[in-house]
Amino acid sequence: MADLLAVLYGRVLRVRPHAPDWPGRDRFILSKGHGCAGLYAALAERGFFPLSWLDEFGADGSRLIGHVSHVGVPGVEVSTGSLGHGLPIACGMALSLRREKVDARVFALMSDGECDEGSVWEAALFAAHHGLDNLVVVVDYNKIQSLGRVEDILGLEPFTEKWRAFGWAAASIDGHDVGAIADVLDAVPAEPGRPTCVVAHTVKGRGVSFMENTVLWHYRAPAGEELRLALAEIDRDA
Repeated sequence: MADLLAVLYGRVLRVRPHAPDWPGRDRFILSKGHGCAGLYAALAERGFFPLSWLDEFGADGSRLIGHVSHVGVPGVEVSTGSLGHGLPIACGMALSLRREKVDARVFALMSDGECDEGSVWEAALFAAHHGLDNLVVVVDYNKIQSLGRVEDILGLEPFTEKWRAFGWAAASIDGHDVGAIADVLDAVPAEPGRPTCVVAHTVKGRGVSFMENTVLWHYRAPAGEELRLALAEIDRDA
C-alpha cells in the first residue's frame, strides 16, 4: 500500500496541506482503515502535520490511533475501520460534489478482503447507476486477509471482470510499479460516465524477506531484532 499512497499523495491528489478543508480538494478515503500507519506517514510527509506526530502512533491518548481517525488529524476526511463502509461513503461524497458542481474527485483505497462485504457491491452498483466518473477505487489486492488467503476464505476471481460487469471502467496493474500506478491514475476517469476501479496486485510485506506474502504479518508488528533486520533490508533496497 505504501507505493500506492506515495503516488497518490506525491503526484495525483489535488490537495493543499496548509488548507486541508479547501472546498476544491480531492477527497481520499482509506476504506481499509487498519492500514492507517501508512496514511499517517504519507500525510506527515506531504506536510499536513509534523513528522514528530508519528512518534505517538498507537500510544494511549494519541491522535494517531490504530484505525484511521479524522478527529484532530488534518487531511483525514473520515474515520474508518469497519470494512465495507469506505466505498459507500465515497459514493455519497462523489454524488454530492457532482450535484454541487465542484470539480473534485473522490479516491477510495480498499482492501481485497473487504470486498467480501455486500455493502461494497451495492455501492458499486450505485456508482455505476449514477455515472460517477469523479470516483476512483484502488484495491490493494495482496491476496491475504485477516486469518488466511483470500482464495481460501472467499475467492474474488475473476476480480477485475467483476468490476467491469458492475458497470465500472477497470484496470489491473502491478501495485508496486510506480510508473504504472502513475499512468493509470493520471488518466482517470478511464471512461467518461463510468467510475474507475484500479486492481493493484501487491505483495504484503514487500521489501522485507521474512514478511513477504505471509499471513502472520497481517496483525503482527516487528520489534527488537526483527525490526533491525527489516529496516536493514529496506535501507539496502532504497
